Amino acid sequence: MCENYVSNPGMPQFPEPYWRDSADIPSFPKPTGDMKVDVAIVGGGISGITTAYLLVKDGVRVALVEAGNLSNGTTGHTTAKITAQHDIIYNELINHFGEEKAKLYYEANNSALQFIENTVHEHQIRCGFTREDACIYTNSEQYIKKIQDEYTSYQKLGISGAYVETIPLPLPVKAAVVMKNQAQFHPLQYLAPLVSYIAGAGGAIYENTTAVDVEQGSELKVITRDGSKIACDHVISCSHFPFYDRYSFYFARMYAEKSYVLGVKISQEYPGGMYLSAEDPKRSLRYTELDHGEKLILVGGESHKTGQGICTIKHYEALQAFADETFGKNEILYRWSTQDLTTLDKVPYVGQISSRTPNVFVATGYRKWGMSNGTAAALLLRDLVLGKDNPYCELYAPSRFHADPDIKTFIVQNVDATKHFIEGKFEMRLPRPEDVANGQGTAVMVDGKRCGAYRDDRGTLHIVDTTCTHMGCELEWNAAERSWDCPCHGSRFSYEGDIIEGPALNRLHHLGDDANIVEPSIVQKAPYSTRVQ
Repeated sequence: MCENYVSNPGMPQFPEPYWRDSADIPSFPKPTGDMKVDVAIVGGGISGITTAYLLVKDGVRVALVEAGNLSNGTTGHTTAKITAQHDIIYNELINHFGEEKAKLYYEANNSALQFIENTVHEHQIRCGFTREDACIYTNSEQYIKKIQDEYTSYQKLGISGAYVETIPLPLPVKAAVVMKNQAQFHPLQYLAPLVSYIAGAGGAIYENTTAVDVEQGSELKVITRDGSKIACDHVISCSHFPFYDRYSFYFARMYAEKSYVLGVKISQEYPGGMYLSAEDPKRSLRYTELDHGEKLILVGGESHKTGQGICTIKHYEALQAFADETFGKNEILYRWSTQDLTTLDKVPYVGQISSRTPNVFVATGYRKWGMSNGTAAALLLRDLVLGKDNPYCELYAPSRFHADPDIKTFIVQNVDATKHFIEGKFEMRLPRPEDVANGQGTAVMVDGKRCGAYRDDRGTLHIVDTTCTHMGCELEWNAAERSWDCPCHGSRFSYEGDIIEGPALNRLHHLGDDANIVEPSIVQKAPYSTRVQ
């Protein structure tokens, strides 16, 4: 069982991203009834907000719907690098798709960077936007050749870069590849003026409004959990996991990974630039400026499949040890985690969600690079809605399938999901609910059934059924975020059973507390959801 965070006095007890703590995002109500617009956009992160902004500038009537609060999902938990350097990727893209499509991928993301910079200048947005070189480095002999091959790919594709054997950080390095003139910013300070622009131009924005289905007919209608309907000509799913998955089975075509970030103050001068290790465990570095001008260093990494890592607290502690070793003893001001979706071929799915629903579009699978990929997706979605030509349609088309690497990745990921499904069903040696201490969470046994128990700091015990409502996998306790995470397809739930991340569409069943436990066998369950119910 993971120890409680209060045992580590140097670590903030509750996860809070710096971005959310240092930006003012306007709040919006729920809809009060049905409405009609041209385009309904579901998802209030960088993709949804940017798409809505672009469309209202073209005079399109838009409704932007967010299940929680704007920018509180992956966008609010990013490291916020705006770059086309998405780890070691271009040599792989050339080998799988050819130079032409590899170059299109670079151009799409570089154009997204340029769009963000132009938007910052157009609206005079104070968001800490700075141009920085991006660097992938290695201290492993086995990665030197990969770094060299990646630099050769840069040269083939006309990417401004360099191959170096030293970097300005106090790290042991054998080789590195640099992509010149990339950027970083404060994502929420950037998006807040776009949100105000959308509202000021007549766009409808709704928070705490969960979209659950799309009704087909003479016109499309987005159905919300509260019963409101948004009639429209086009629907765009910009939610992290597609809220509408009737025909395409995105849960089997993507996998979810968690990663972690610390915001630390260091005593020495940071040299600038954005850095990422080539080898695992990943280490990511960049800086941002606090209000009083001091630099906050974002130390990220420790990726693992959702629900399958070591005790989650240990990931933060590993990053803390890396920061101490690199910069000396430091002060940790923030910690947070994020979850990202990766597609079968590592290129996002952006376009028609299915050939059966030509006016329903999707944008998902950004693989930890949502600031550039999410903006590129918005630019493409704008053109698809307006019927304009866009050179990136085929590259990002969700209907694409490449025998290599798609088949291999599909098999590996779905065998992994099946393995964890089976393992979860045979975990029978579990403690009792009354054995759970304050601040701890764990799987427990209730009347012969695996359940989940978390006792909060006041001593209240929260017991839920740990069978994921998506496809029936058994959830694992995430001590760092105090959540129940699915090791099969990445759904996440609060300790009270509410959905944090999809693809699950139904909350967990609450079984009461240690004084009044409802037997799991008599709880009326909703069906497992492979699509919106």
